[in-house]
This record gives sequence, structure tokens and C-alpha cells, in this order.
Amino acid sequence: MTVAHILAEKGASVITVRPGNPLADAIHLLVENGIGALVVMDEAHTVVGIISERDIMHALATHGTSALDLPVSSQMTRKVVTCRRETTNDEVMQLMTEGRFRHMPVCESGKLVGIISIRDVIERQLAVLEAERQAMHDYINMA
Repeated sequence: MTVAHILAEKGASVITVRPGNPLADAIHLLVENGIGALVVMDEAHTVVGIISERDIMHALATHGTSALDLPVSSQMTRKVVTCRRETTNDEVMQLMTEGRFRHMPVCESGKLVGIISIRDVIERQLAVLEAERQAMHDYINMA
């Protein structure tokens, strides 16, 4: 299974934020949309970072409530690992595990085309395992 399959099932909608927006804006977007990370995009619609709940918690622990006024760019992860539609689930799981992150933007030809989370990958992996289990069960019962 590939990232394209995941995007086909979940959709390609991505909530983004500008690097100059305050962290308070990012928090509101996360809560309103029930998501764990935002892709940070500049005026040219280029991915320049990603900000997650973890990044925001770190900022709050370090700066207290004054962190809410800090720009997203001051707390975002700048080195963003991305994938493409043809990237396999196994490759995504390996990248996420090695990099210790849970959200990955999907980019093609320099354009953001979606985002996947570890939850998306695991749900699809569990569906494959369940299908294999059911096939084995059916095979055994036919014998």
C-alpha cells in the first residue's frame, strides 16, 4: 500500500499556518480541526516547516504563557521530512520511527498535496493484516 491509497481514503485536505502567525493561532487551528500538526507555508506556498502539539508544549514549558505571542517560525521544525504519493507504508513507518515524528507532508513537484499521520499508516496496516487473517481463516475452514 502507498501514500496515494491513504490520501484516496482520507482526502488530501491540509490545514496550514503562516510562519509569522502567533502560536495562539496555531493552537486554535489544531483544536478547531482536531489535528496534531500544521504545515507551515510561506507566501509562495512553499513548505517551510511543521509545528506539532509537541512543539507547542515545549514552547509553553520554556516560555510560559508568553509563548502564545511567539511567531510559529520560532518554534516550528524547519527540517521537514516529506514523502510522495508512491512512497510505501513501510517506508513511511521507517522514516517516522527513525525521525521520531508522527506527521509527514506529502509533496510532489514542490507542491503540498496532502499530509499523513502515523495513525493513518497504522490503520491501513491493520486493515491489511485483518484481510490476511480473514483469508487464512477462510482457507483453513475450506480444507
